[in-house]
Amino acid sequence: MLQKTQIALACRSIGCDVRENAIMAEYTSFHIGGYADLLVTADSNDKVQRIKKLCAENNVPLMLIGNGSNLLVSDNGIRGVVLKLDGRFSNPEIQNGVIICHAGLPLKSLCRFARDNGLSGLEFAYGIPGTVGGAVYMNAGAYCGQISNVINWAEAVYPDGEVYRVQAEDMKLGYRHSVFMENRCFITSAAFRLKPDESHVIGQRMDEFMRLRRDKQPLEYPSAGSFFKRPKGYFAGALIEGSGLKGCRVGGAQVSEKHAGFIINLGGATSNDVLKLADQVINKVFCDHGVRLQPEVCFVG
Repeated sequence: MLQKTQIALACRSIGCDVRENAIMAEYTSFHIGGYADLLVTADSNDKVQRIKKLCAENNVPLMLIGNGSNLLVSDNGIRGVVLKLDGRFSNPEIQNGVIICHAGLPLKSLCRFARDNGLSGLEFAYGIPGTVGGAVYMNAGAYCGQISNVINWAEAVYPDGEVYRVQAEDMKLGYRHSVFMENRCFITSAAFRLKPDESHVIGQRMDEFMRLRRDKQPLEYPSAGSFFKRPKGYFAGALIEGSGLKGCRVGGAQVSEKHAGFIINLGGATSNDVLKLADQVINKVFCDHGVRLQPEVCFVG
């Protein structure tokens, strides 16, 4: 089995940026997380395939991240390789009315591209702090919209190292769920079928959704967005607020006083703080309302 330094050299040799002992708090929107043995940034299918093969052949753990906006990383960090997709400088393209883009592209950039080209359907996603790949992976949604309404297909690197195209009807898209959560695939690109509309009208809808986010969500603090999934027939934030938990705090982690569905990092929060607070919320809400909340945020490490 190759050692960490040899894995790092192999990744650099194919043009990837590599950071050893990378502080994961710098790569997540929660600003929480210990060291990753290696953080490797890749910007193409070929590099993803080669890194995936390299790690598999040497029994090195490998996990993929996008913008780190739906992650809570352990204070103990992550062993092995963290692979980060970088699509910041990739340009989406339009083919027959379908937008095709890199999975590492920030979702906000995709929304702006669609607006500028007079294509409507992604307005709901404007302001979701993630990447295209992450949004497809969890079927992200907000304001009565979700990725399943607009996705056409996605390409992913499968465990056998090959890239396959998956059509929308084969993605098992549901509430915060997709087939990619089941099959250990790495999404590398996606295509979206949208509807023509006036750019300024699309922009107005985007601005309104952003205004609602700023008014109702604690965007001024680090967080991973809505911490809990929406229980059927309820809203997680309303249940938490109904249990008197707004402002409840463990260490540097707090149930937001602005929106009870968010757990925020007031400064210096640890993953243990967040997990303890989340457990308190889950237990109190279940005791008060008989509803057991499920985290939407992924805990890793």
